[in-house]
Amino acid sequence: VNKEGKRKWVYPRKPKGKLYNLRTLFSIFLLAVLFGTPFIKYDGHPLFLLNFVERKFILFGVPFVPQDFYLFGIAMISIIVFVILFTVIFGRLFCGWACPQTVFLEMVFRKIEYWIEGDASKQRKLNAEPWTGSKIFKKFSKWGIFYGISFLIGNTFLAYIIGIEELKKIVTDNPSNHLTGLFLILLFSSAFYFVFAYFREYACIYVCPYGRLQGVLLDKNSIVIAYDHKRGEPRGKIRKAEERTAGDCIDCKMCVDVCPTGIDIRNGTQLECVNCTACVDACNSVMVKIDKPKGLIRYDSAIGIETGKKFKITPREIGYSIVLTILIILQVVLFSNRREIDVNILRTPGLLFQEQPDNRITNLYNINLANKTFKDVPVTLKLNNLDGEIKLIGNDLVLPPAGVTEGKFLVYVQRDKIKMMNTPFVVQVWAGDKLINELETSFNGPVNSIK
Repeated sequence: VNKEGKRKWVYPRKPKGKLYNLRTLFSIFLLAVLFGTPFIKYDGHPLFLLNFVERKFILFGVPFVPQDFYLFGIAMISIIVFVILFTVIFGRLFCGWACPQTVFLEMVFRKIEYWIEGDASKQRKLNAEPWTGSKIFKKFSKWGIFYGISFLIGNTFLAYIIGIEELKKIVTDNPSNHLTGLFLILLFSSAFYFVFAYFREYACIYVCPYGRLQGVLLDKNSIVIAYDHKRGEPRGKIRKAEERTAGDCIDCKMCVDVCPTGIDIRNGTQLECVNCTACVDACNSVMVKIDKPKGLIRYDSAIGIETGKKFKITPREIGYSIVLTILIILQVVLFSNRREIDVNILRTPGLLFQEQPDNRITNLYNINLANKTFKDVPVTLKLNNLDGEIKLIGNDLVLPPAGVTEGKFLVYVQRDKIKMMNTPFVVQVWAGDKLINELETSFNGPVNSIK
């Protein structure tokens, strides 16, 4: 912001260099994964589906149901620990190379802006000009392309929620049949447009909590984008035929000109720095021109800058690694023991036994089944170690693909077969001729039946 507290618009110079080229290639790969994944199918089903509305989830072709949320919980904890460990070691490397905000802004929207309006100096000049025909054409062309890409991004995220086939139906259908959905997608598209066309670096500086975590997670051993002040200071302009006594930094401010958040990396590690490496490429190009070694600005730690020593693993990093390893092992064990069909059986709460006219006693039970496959599964129930009969209430149990089914059933037992108030027994759950689960519960009987 300026002295009056108003926003000072950042006009970063177009970056170029080895690291920028690598980031461009990596961004192309990430964008291809993002936009291509909804079209990939495994065994006739989406590779990824995150339908929170209908509670349908598919990850890497494996269906998950709400009963698997404990796996998601452990996975989220593992991701948080991994982010902490990764940040402790590598700083905000993710922000500069893989964060969707950076990838879309710097590798998509900013490139289009450079293409239409030119580099930073031309953009400043264009914005200062009156609204001529040329300016109107450039601005509306840029804004139109920006909104079109935002609309594409919104539809891509929708494909992850409802699936690409359902999205195709909606897109090809009459919009009047999906007015609510159309309104929501336009709303999301407008939000994306606002972020990438106007809000921009403010998302990283003011909204994203990850940058603020740096103050807690980073230490002097963390690898960040750093300015080598020992080599660069004192700064001084370079002059021909003059013996240089100053440091290697010639105060050209190229590192500031290319920074997408408008900071001076020479002031040290800052909240606004997203580790995008634009300043590294800019500084290296200057060092080559003045015949100085590259790396005045580079990936390094504060300890590395001060002492020249290479990276060493610290006890803090070992501790995080141990915790992460335990979580991953736990996740693997739980996933490997995950059943294709989960079954829960409980005697209906609030009810005791019921006496039937044929001298039989009945108990009512609730059954909950979760099918974690992509096929219909007919299920039958059988009694084990109890002389009685099971009768389903309602239709037969047929589990829909990747769905949850609830039902009720009665267990009938002859009064003279009841030997105790709560008789333990086992219910076997069969899918065809395959025993998929055995659950222990109890049968409640009248006291006068006990001998």
